[in-house]
Amino acid sequence: MPKSDIAVGLDIGTTKVCVVVAEKDARGKLNLLGRGLAASEGLQRATVVNINKTVEAIRLAVADAERESSIRIGRVNVGISGTHVHCIPSTSEISINQTGVVTESDVRRFLEKARSNIRYLDIENEIIHVIPQTFTVDDQEGLPDPIGMAGTTMKGSACIVVGQKTKIRNIRQCVEKAGLEVGAITFEPIASGLAVLRESERKSGVAVIDIGGGTTEVAVYLDGAIHYSDVIKVAGNDVTGDIAYGVKTLHGIAEELKIAYGCAYGPESGQDEELVVEGIEGRPSKYFPRSSLTLIIEARMTEIFEMVRDSLNQSGFYDALHAGAIITGGGSLLRATEPLASRILGLDVRTGCPEGVSGGIRGAVESPIYATVTGLVGHAFEHALTVEPVTPGPSEPKPVVGQGAQPQPKPEPEESHEGFWQKILNRFKKFWEQL
Repeated sequence: MPKSDIAVGLDIGTTKVCVVVAEKDARGKLNLLGRGLAASEGLQRATVVNINKTVEAIRLAVADAERESSIRIGRVNVGISGTHVHCIPSTSEISINQTGVVTESDVRRFLEKARSNIRYLDIENEIIHVIPQTFTVDDQEGLPDPIGMAGTTMKGSACIVVGQKTKIRNIRQCVEKAGLEVGAITFEPIASGLAVLRESERKSGVAVIDIGGGTTEVAVYLDGAIHYSDVIKVAGNDVTGDIAYGVKTLHGIAEELKIAYGCAYGPESGQDEELVVEGIEGRPSKYFPRSSLTLIIEARMTEIFEMVRDSLNQSGFYDALHAGAIITGGGSLLRATEPLASRILGLDVRTGCPEGVSGGIRGAVESPIYATVTGLVGHAFEHALTVEPVTPGPSEPKPVVGQGAQPQPKPEPEESHEGFWQKILNRFKKFWEQL
């Protein structure tokens, strides 16, 4: 039978679990066959805190994707993030083989030496990825792909992505308890970048900012490769929590208010109005000014982008971001997030959705919330992490397919809503002074 390469991505997030099943079409695009989505309650700040709830969410999302794709999922490429995952720069130098022409074997030796040069990797962490950045063959510098080049020595740099062993093990355990096989574990900023970046941006220098439910991930790409990453422990759930605190309502109602009426930037909030807020447990409804809702959201979103700006400045790559920044993830869907981000970061900003997808369900995933999971599928294809499905007979089960293969800073104390609200009060004061 002809081979049909199919890959499956699994994004286990703080607020949702996403699954996407896809194959490569004749043009090299991702032909999306099915997707699944389930609410996630087993993670905090991208870290598993409840195994059973996480397993159940994975099962629900996988079952959803199986129904839509008519494929039984077996192996998955799983995303991982959190403050325990970070990038370490490494350099390496080797002698080229006796033929004097760089081969794949030389590149593998180069990467293995770059891996072994990480001397301070303690027993609590493990390596997830070894990503080449740039090569120099003799005096020929800045080579993205050295294979076929003639020379005697090759040196260059690589990005070593490491993560905490126990937290990686918890992710694996959840996936396996859900009846799946972990084909690969991929650092989520790499997947998000693969999904939303265009080639010119990747080469020119760009920051990818993925605003999720529990964390905001920052990655810098230069010359086609990732050079820096950071994970910030403030994200979309904090915005919802601030609304719940300010409006004095339930988290679920606050989330609905954020989605329906939220705006991240006051100058673009439009005409003010009184919002009707549903009463709790039979209590009467109440009213809340839309302008006040915007002030609450803008205060927290401003803090997020200020932290991103500080991270980019500390990275040393800020001045190299000629293509600006791409915001993605569910948090980027708030109205007027782009102009707020551009004002604070001092960069050109656009919102990133999955690129290079096709198929009948393409429209269903053309949203920033599917950026990471679509990138996980793309990463599986990029590294040949696919399998050959078996077509079932009339009474046989669906084919088992899918893939993905292969990774600490101390956590900072979280700011209480009371402390954060002092900042909001200060912004109110400044607002009235300007009138």
